[in-house]
Amino acid sequence: MAAAGAPQALCQNEFSTRPSTMLPAAMPDSSDQPSDGPAAPPPLRVVADAAARDAATRKRPKPGERRVQILQTLAAMLEQPGADRITTAALAARLQVSEAALYRHFASKAQMFEGLIEFIESSVFTLVNQITEREPDGAEQARRTVVMLLQFGEKNPGMVRVMVGDALVFEHERLTTRMNQFFDRVEGQLRQSLRASAGDAGSATPTVDAQALASGLTALVVGRLQRYARSGFRRQPTEQLDMLLARLTA
Repeated sequence: MAAAGAPQALCQNEFSTRPSTMLPAAMPDSSDQPSDGPAAPPPLRVVADAAARDAATRKRPKPGERRVQILQTLAAMLEQPGADRITTAALAARLQVSEAALYRHFASKAQMFEGLIEFIESSVFTLVNQITEREPDGAEQARRTVVMLLQFGEKNPGMVRVMVGDALVFEHERLTTRMNQFFDRVEGQLRQSLRASAGDAGSATPTVDAQALASGLTALVVGRLQRYARSGFRRQPTEQLDMLLARLTA
């Protein structure tokens, strides 16, 4: 059974903003038109100036859109297999802006990565909450959570490099700490679900059983995501997953 609420790909979906509603063009008042023929067109220079203003307006991002665009581009660059450390110079070049323009939206590159981590946290734990609300069985909650995490990674390869720490090696240590806390939280949620299941099954040691299995499932998720990243995104994290989970949670 697939995980509740399929995770979405990042680069062109989650960080994209809704287009602004286009207002209909104002129609000329018929009383302004001469009775003997159509109105004379405006001078060509006026039309060209108006078109240039419109083009400039379209190219200028709305407030907040540039920040989203920066994060989208960083995520896309992380998706490149074997990508080296991403510098702000390379990111600015990809966006065709100056490095100073980046720092108008983020105080540091670490803040850019924090934006990606916030996306990961928000996306994953929103889906975890949906799973626990809709599925009463604790073991099935845990199974679906593992499937969802690996599907999320499969659909967001750039995020996987952040999740497993590869993209954070040369960055501020607080970023790695935050991702470690993310997986601690995942393990805690799995442990909670599995403890309820073990208790319902009549286990004499439900807490110990749940802790051991939650630790193993979390290690499975991290290992599968690491393999996905280090294979150049060729080895899918969900490969033969149903069979593996059936054996682990039997």
